Amino acid sequence: MTLARRFRAWAANPWGKPRFLLLITLAYMVWAIVPILVAIRFSFNEGRSRSTAQGWSTRWYWDDPDLSVWNDPSLREAVYQSLELASLAMLGAVPLGVLLALALTRWRGRGSGPARFVSLSPLVTPEIVMGTALFLTFVHLFSFVELGTPAQVIGHVTFSISFVVVIVRSRLLSIGPEYEEAAMDLGASPRQALRMVLLPLLAPAIFASFMIVFAISIDDFVISAFLSSDATTETVPIKIYSNARGAPTPALNAVASVMLVVSLLAIALAVVVVRLVQRARGERGRAVDDFARLNV
Repeated sequence: MTLARRFRAWAANPWGKPRFLLLITLAYMVWAIVPILVAIRFSFNEGRSRSTAQGWSTRWYWDDPDLSVWNDPSLREAVYQSLELASLAMLGAVPLGVLLALALTRWRGRGSGPARFVSLSPLVTPEIVMGTALFLTFVHLFSFVELGTPAQVIGHVTFSISFVVVIVRSRLLSIGPEYEEAAMDLGASPRQALRMVLLPLLAPAIFASFMIVFAISIDDFVISAFLSSDATTETVPIKIYSNARGAPTPALNAVASVMLVVSLLAIALAVVVVRLVQRARGERGRAVDDFARLNV
């Protein structure tokens, strides 16, 4: 078949096979990934240019004695601040989000619908509105909370709880109440059923929530910027934004690449752990079925 006939056959029914959809998907991936790869490539540039290739070097990561990420105090402190905020946000948002997800899932009385809507409002609220509201709250209402790390942590927790609620509630709804009811029928108290039955079943969702909150917090700009107090509480996104319009060096590309790798590792770790847990539970379930068949 000639090339022209093949093209006519494809054009007659482009949806017959996922060729057209595959083309759109590949185009999107190229559009989304290539700029990131270009930015990463210039983080290894030997010269100071961020637009002209000048060889390969790790100068902007640690070799340069003054301007590299490792040796520039301002960049290094920004990395530490981002990691600190992300870690504290995980420790605050995930436990609160799990408890909120349990309450919203089990609550069936009057007011449960509005409560679920309010719990998800940060997902649909523009982040700049959330940042402005938190800033005004800490300045005029809760002035005992100082701007800087304390206010930034509270802001990140407030913004991240909704993501935890969505993940954990999805898992709760897929599990159903049967396991808890069976445990309580066998003599377990509600607290024992929660601790020994439900929480282990929720473990993959809880771990995924930890990683998602970490990735969201480490990349946040708006809330971190509104609640920052001075240069010591600037995160990596704030540092990049502040220096992007000046005469930046590829060190900005380097610090952005470092944070990108950290975020990707967090997401990848969450996916791997969830799949390992699911595989282990699948094998355990098959073993129980085989044992039951042998005894029959």
